[in-house]
Amino acid sequence: MSMHVHVFVFLTLAIFSATPSMSQSQTAASCNGIFVSYVYTGGERLPPNVSDATQQPYRFESRLTVLNNGLEELKSWKVFVGFQHGEWLVSASNAVLADGTSIPGAVGNGTVLSGSSVKDLKTAVATAGDLTQMQVQVEMVGSLLGVAPPSVPMPRSVTLANDGFVCGQPSGEGSNETHVCCRSDPSSRTNVSTEVEFLPREKGDLSITYDIIRTYDSNYWAEVTIANDNPLGRLDNWRLSWDWQNDEFIYTTKGAYPLKVDSSDCVFGSQGSFYKELDFANVLNCERRPTIVDLPPSRFNDSELGQIPFCCRNGTILPPTMDPSMSTSRFQIQVFKMPPNLNRSTLTPPRNWEIKGTFNPNYECGNPIRVSPTESPDLTHPPSNKSSIATWQVVCNITNTERETRKCCVSFSAYYNESVIPCNTCACGCPSNPERTCSAASQAMLLPPEALLVPFENRTKKAVPWAEIKHLPVPNPMPCGDNCGVSINWHVATDYRKGWTARVTLFNWGDTSFADWFAAVEMDKAAKGFEEVYSFNGSLLESVENTIFMQGKEGLNFLVAETDGSNPRKDPRVPGKQQSVISFTKKETPGINVVGGDAFPSKVFFNGEECSLPSVLPSSVARTEVPLATMMFLLMLLSVFFMSQ
Repeated sequence: MSMHVHVFVFLTLAIFSATPSMSQSQTAASCNGIFVSYVYTGGERLPPNVSDATQQPYRFESRLTVLNNGLEELKSWKVFVGFQHGEWLVSASNAVLADGTSIPGAVGNGTVLSGSSVKDLKTAVATAGDLTQMQVQVEMVGSLLGVAPPSVPMPRSVTLANDGFVCGQPSGEGSNETHVCCRSDPSSRTNVSTEVEFLPREKGDLSITYDIIRTYDSNYWAEVTIANDNPLGRLDNWRLSWDWQNDEFIYTTKGAYPLKVDSSDCVFGSQGSFYKELDFANVLNCERRPTIVDLPPSRFNDSELGQIPFCCRNGTILPPTMDPSMSTSRFQIQVFKMPPNLNRSTLTPPRNWEIKGTFNPNYECGNPIRVSPTESPDLTHPPSNKSSIATWQVVCNITNTERETRKCCVSFSAYYNESVIPCNTCACGCPSNPERTCSAASQAMLLPPEALLVPFENRTKKAVPWAEIKHLPVPNPMPCGDNCGVSINWHVATDYRKGWTARVTLFNWGDTSFADWFAAVEMDKAAKGFEEVYSFNGSLLESVENTIFMQGKEGLNFLVAETDGSNPRKDPRVPGKQQSVISFTKKETPGINVVGGDAFPSKVFFNGEECSLPSVLPSSVARTEVPLATMMFLLMLLSVFFMSQ
């Protein structure tokens, strides 16, 4: 008798357990459209045990089915599942979250799922009833709060989220299944939003975008774009670094290359244990903090490494005021992921971004923020645009402060004072050697003009006699040098009734030549009177107030490095030099006091780096205006001097 009871109970349970699937099958057959069903398949209690029953976590397993019983193919299916119990979705086969957020992720307020491996559902007519092409099933696993078995945590609703369909009221069989039939209606628009709330794009001196352009379960391709938005900012030989968050590694690159090519961290790490069949001899970099560098121009047409717009420029990014086409750099990387992030929708950007150049401002970068996907022209199907899958933005700003060591310095001189006020002592830093014989605290000594043409170590022979002639003090020990690789002399040359002139001279005391150099001077009281720069290309910027921008003319835009003198055994080394006269009119600046100091810049920049300025200006007992005829004669002499150089 007891055996009969057991058989009866077993059959009863079998019938009831089969009821949802049998009923679902019958209901699906009666739906002449898109059939969507959600079935809860099981769950269990999860640790920890908490006293508040509403906060006790539980595991849930469920199955979402989308079946096309209509007459038209369903393109890019999307289904809204109205989760309502604080659900955390851990995995979902054959699907991703339509708003681009990652799995695992919180879905407690409902979410929209879309296809990953099976995106389009064909009709029975087109496939002769092949369910593998007509239907997709999404097996979901996750956790939720407060719904203990045998209670069933069902969503509040399930509905198709594609435009062009009208769905009926959801209905169900038993407590663990709900379904809905959606019929075609071309005029209908869904009220389900699949858009993620993106943060607005920010503005800064430098913007880096991290665009996901292709994604697979185990890896993705990212396109990194560095855009210079500062009219005076610049990078040379840029080096870009970041930290991976989840043990990612770089398989290959296009348009740039890792500074260090090494896969040993993967071979002996968790990556090598997981990717057993992957040939790590082809992996480029496995560092937790890789450094990426640009490629030379010769690699631009390389079929394997190049052919990326804005790549391969030796790491040079110019300001947009100088050349907009050279103000951007771009490259692509293929990134492999590690468990548990092996699905198409788990996309995590690197963090702790840092970018540096060889002779450039210091940049401080913020955290990556999720922004709307980048749209760019589709070169294969013009005039269409293509959109990235996901985009993050990193904004970097120049962080020059008074405490920072500069990389260039400025000296001042004027026709009305015989002495040159040189660069400040240790303007670009001083050696830390405690045995040095120079003083880092003493003020730099005034110089005769010709002393600017010789290296600092040769200036003492000129500075000491000059101090004796001018009855100036001579410090003991002597002041240290400025230690700057680049120095700029600003000389007020003339002052006459209708205008005035200055002469700017750039000196390169370093071992590195500067191609495509630029300089900028901020003139608080004189910029509006700017007329012309004669030997450079010059203009008054609109984007930066009271600033004159100068660059070398075509063929003359190379500031060479320091070289040996004509007789290296006797002559000191000679700096690379560029020079030009700048003219100003007083018509636009009435009341300007040239001799009083209005003719000197308040800020000077070289290649984006703000230079150190002297703390005092050349002085004059009385203003001396030069007659126009005398001024013209002096300009003729200057022109002859330039031609002879």
